[in-house]
Amino acid sequence: MKALRFGRNAAIAVIAVSALALTACGSDNATNTATSAAPSASGPKVTGTLTGIGSSAQGAAMDVWKTNFASANSGATVQYSPDGSGAGRKAILDGSAQFAGSDAYLKDEELASSKDKCGPDGAIDIPVYISPIAVAFNLPGITDLKLDAATVAKIFRGQISNWNDPAIAALNPGVQLPDLKVTPVNRSDDSGTTTNFTDYLSAVAPEVWTDKAAGIWPASLQGENAKGTSGVVKTVTDTPGAVTYADDSAVSGKLGTAQIKVGDSFTKISAEAASKAVDAGKPVEGRNPNDLAIKLDRTTTVAGAYPIVLVSYHIVCTTYDTQATADLVKAFVSYAASDAGQKAAADAAKSAPLSKTLQDKAMAALEAVKGKA
Repeated sequence: MKALRFGRNAAIAVIAVSALALTACGSDNATNTATSAAPSASGPKVTGTLTGIGSSAQGAAMDVWKTNFASANSGATVQYSPDGSGAGRKAILDGSAQFAGSDAYLKDEELASSKDKCGPDGAIDIPVYISPIAVAFNLPGITDLKLDAATVAKIFRGQISNWNDPAIAALNPGVQLPDLKVTPVNRSDDSGTTTNFTDYLSAVAPEVWTDKAAGIWPASLQGENAKGTSGVVKTVTDTPGAVTYADDSAVSGKLGTAQIKVGDSFTKISAEAASKAVDAGKPVEGRNPNDLAIKLDRTTTVAGAYPIVLVSYHIVCTTYDTQATADLVKAFVSYAASDAGQKAAADAAKSAPLSKTLQDKAMAALEAVKGKA
């Protein structure tokens, strides 16, 4: 059993949580509410409080992970503040959090500085959550549009200012587009979702999106802004004509989503389409073998792939002050990456499960996490 490689306490915690999740497999309830059934796990379990900061895109998944993990380990609590990926990476680097949630992997300079708090091998990126980023809009009576990268870029740069613009109309014959002002809404915080969205635009429509990919929205661009995934979604929901980019798990109600042109066809947003795009990615070169950062191919033409996708990570130290903290981190992150954790996330957040290959790599990488000797 792979879980046994994490040490006795961590293994028992994973087994306990897996048992909990299996009791919920018959439920089709795709809400943010975790199952209430708790296992009666015997033997020692991990205890203590684990503090995380970071990605708001992980919000729905994190809620169910925290609840299931605490139910299986009565002496353990996971506290998570969805302050954005940039805040999460800052927190793991300055030692104010024991793990970070981030929709963008650590930059090379962040990896170097992580050795100050995380030991000689620094911090590592462990993928736990894959989700498509929706181009979500509020157009009364319209829930589906077809857009290509250049048109999306022009919308968010303010170069397309009305929804009945000829560029949008040409991609959507037969759709009665309203004479309504376009109001782009971007994230106000340092966001991994923004990093992934602008990475797509700069890769696929560089002639329009002339800024580099970054977690902070270009200050020169006009539009509305709001903090966090929930903030931008609420602003768009309240504003006819508004459009944003957000984790698909947060998009519902009256908001529509765009199909994105890939090659010669358009791809509807889905977890399966996101997985195809991630499968086309490659490991980031020049890193610790246990760092599982993925370089996505935004220009993929694979049929059915949805390239505006994020891979969200749990960033953890390879060395903690105590073995108890290391065991707690390993137990929680290994649960999130496990079959049970991935199913819980998919039910709660419409996320795509990690591939078996990526899961195995995550479990093996977590073996490097330890307490100071």
